Amino acid sequence: MAPKALSLLILLLSFMLCSSATVPLDRQFQFFNTMKASLSGKALADWDIKGTSYCNFTGVHCDDEGHVESIKLAGWSLSGDFPADVCSYLPALRVLDISGNDLRGHFLNGVVNCSLLEEFNMSSVYLRAKLPDFVKMTSLRVLDLSYSHFEGDFPMSITNLTNLEVFYFNEVDEINLWQLPENISRLTKLRVLVLTTCMLYGRIPTSIGNMTSLVDLELSGNFLSGQIPKELGLLKDLEQLELYYNQHLSGTIPEELGNLTKLTDLDMSVNMLSGTIPESICRLPKLQVLQLYNNSLTGEIPGVIGDSTTLTILSLYGNFLSGQIPQNLGRSSPLIVLDLSENRLSGPLPAEICEGGKLLYLLVLDNKLSGKLPESYANCKFLIRFRVSNNHLEGSIPEGILSLPHVYIIDLADNDFTGPFPRSIESARNLSELFLQNNKLSGFLPPEISRAVNLVKIDLSNNLLSGSIPSEIGNLKNLNLLLLQGNKLGSSIPGSLSLLKSLNVLDLSNNHLTGEIPESLCELLPNSINFSNNQLSGPIPISLIQGGLVESFSGNPGLCVPIHVQNFPICPHIYNQKKLNSTWAIIVSAIVIAIGALLFLKRHLRKQRAVIEHDETVSSSFFSYDVKSFHRVCFNQHEILEAMIDKNIIGHGGSGTVLQARGGKDSTNTVIAGTYGYLAPEYAYSNKATTKCDVYSYGVVLMELITGKKPVESEFGENKNIVYWVSTKLDTKEGVTEALDKRMSGSFKDEMIQVLRTAMRCTCKNPSQRPTMNEVVQLLIAADPCRLDSYKCSTDKTKDASNVTKINI
Repeated sequence: MAPKALSLLILLLSFMLCSSATVPLDRQFQFFNTMKASLSGKALADWDIKGTSYCNFTGVHCDDEGHVESIKLAGWSLSGDFPADVCSYLPALRVLDISGNDLRGHFLNGVVNCSLLEEFNMSSVYLRAKLPDFVKMTSLRVLDLSYSHFEGDFPMSITNLTNLEVFYFNEVDEINLWQLPENISRLTKLRVLVLTTCMLYGRIPTSIGNMTSLVDLELSGNFLSGQIPKELGLLKDLEQLELYYNQHLSGTIPEELGNLTKLTDLDMSVNMLSGTIPESICRLPKLQVLQLYNNSLTGEIPGVIGDSTTLTILSLYGNFLSGQIPQNLGRSSPLIVLDLSENRLSGPLPAEICEGGKLLYLLVLDNKLSGKLPESYANCKFLIRFRVSNNHLEGSIPEGILSLPHVYIIDLADNDFTGPFPRSIESARNLSELFLQNNKLSGFLPPEISRAVNLVKIDLSNNLLSGSIPSEIGNLKNLNLLLLQGNKLGSSIPGSLSLLKSLNVLDLSNNHLTGEIPESLCELLPNSINFSNNQLSGPIPISLIQGGLVESFSGNPGLCVPIHVQNFPICPHIYNQKKLNSTWAIIVSAIVIAIGALLFLKRHLRKQRAVIEHDETVSSSFFSYDVKSFHRVCFNQHEILEAMIDKNIIGHGGSGTVLQARGGKDSTNTVIAGTYGYLAPEYAYSNKATTKCDVYSYGVVLMELITGKKPVESEFGENKNIVYWVSTKLDTKEGVTEALDKRMSGSFKDEMIQVLRTAMRCTCKNPSQRPTMNEVVQLLIAADPCRLDSYKCSTDKTKDASNVTKINI
């Protein structure tokens, strides 16, 4: 062949080879162009389709020839349609990780054609689709299909993927029920098999014992039944075995599981397992977690588990275990959690449980344990939950127990503890819940309890406590529940209890309390209050009677009422006269203060008007960004009459007046009539009308006025009212502005927001957190555009500065 012809042939072949190489590269560029156009998300901002090569894109990796091998977009929060038939664009693709994105489309049908793909992760994509056939993905080693809304049948073709090493299929609970096939054992390379909450049912196949490469086997949260196969004991490399929450696994725990010498985590809780805990399991040298709670296990806890040097979590609650707790438990192991509650365990508590120095949870309630609380428990410095209630424990409570620095719940209730209440409570700065009821504690309730400032619940009922209720208890601002009934407490009820604004339940019944009921307690009106069976005397405050709490004062012969109430005597003249004098004193004082304020206001406004009229240049400075603009609202008689038309009516009661009381002489009942949307939520379950119910209803009316909407409208959503709708608008400044009535918000935006805040306080779910009507009045006065300090409330030529009003949320 002539040299010229040969050169031409070589040139032609080179051109053909170059052309064939550029075709897939062009297709790759097309893929990324399509992807950038169809998906949205900040993470794609640096993908410059027109500039940088896609091989330099974040999350993209190419081989030396420019072919895309890997795309990793995990957790990018992308949304939109992922391009279909990905491997027709990227034929060399080996890794595709699109987990943690909100992707749509039919891309899954294209992905299964990727015969070279080795890793595919679409966890937490939440795609709603049917699973296709995976038979072509013969190179696949890692497959994660967790957290999606797959429907239809499970693709059994996955059992043909003999190169598979890791398979996750978690939280896929919309798929049809399916069973693990016997030929699952074909996946001999599989190291991780996690099939949790994915509608599995039936028996665990015995052939799974042939999958000797397994390191992690998790089948929890399904409907598996029958016995646990002893063949699991053949999985010598297994480190984690989780079969919990199948509810129907039955029979005994196979002794053969003791052969799993590499096992670190064993959880078979919430099933129907019976028999004893095999000692062979408790001897496993690397076992860190043993959880068998909520089964029907019997017998003793094998003592050998106390010799473990690795155990961190032992949770066996909700069984029928008996005998003693191994006394050396925790001596050699770094225990973090010990929960043996709800069994039949007896004998003493193990004294060295905190030797490892890491114990966070010590829970042994509802057993038959006896003896004393070990003094060594005061050294459990990291403990956050300590519950030993409903046992037969006795003796005094070690001082250091209540002062543990991190503990937030201490539950020693329903035992036989004696001795004084520990003063070390003053150091319990993190304690939230304290339960000591139904013991035999005596002595005084120390004032130092007030220093445990994070207390939310206190139950000291049914003990032998005496002395007075310390007034310092009013410093516990977070207290929600205070139960002191069934003691020997004397003296009077401290008025400082009225400072507990979050209190919902207060029970002081069955004590020896004397004196009058403090009037200040009327501010609380908790959902539950009980002062019965004491030695209280004097008048019951009217607002407590109106709050529907009359039965809470029975068994106090010295109590009386200023008005007729069934089963209570009318207070003698001295009490009524005293009350009447106090009432008149308050009324007269209020009138004098009001008149004085009006005179001062009139004089002040006259001076301000003179100053403003004298210097007209001042008005222009009022419209800076930080200054609020106010307009006097003036109506004459003619305008008022014109405004009395149907369209300006703000609402009607569906069955009459919102609140109508029938406190007559012979009647103690309250009849409620009203419309859904106005009624306070607690009325639905207590059926008691209180002053706080009135405050709630008034708050709804304020919301109507400020928003221009009715209490119930279709736009709020089904079974939703104006209170719910307004609460959804308070997260942003824009939302607050949107909630205001557009017809008024131009000139009075700040004041409307203030009133809206007041309305939200009035409609708090917790009645004790709602203001009194007196406070509401003060809040509304503060929001009045013509209040004393609003010197711009005049009839001058002020401009509408609504466009520069600053809003402070």
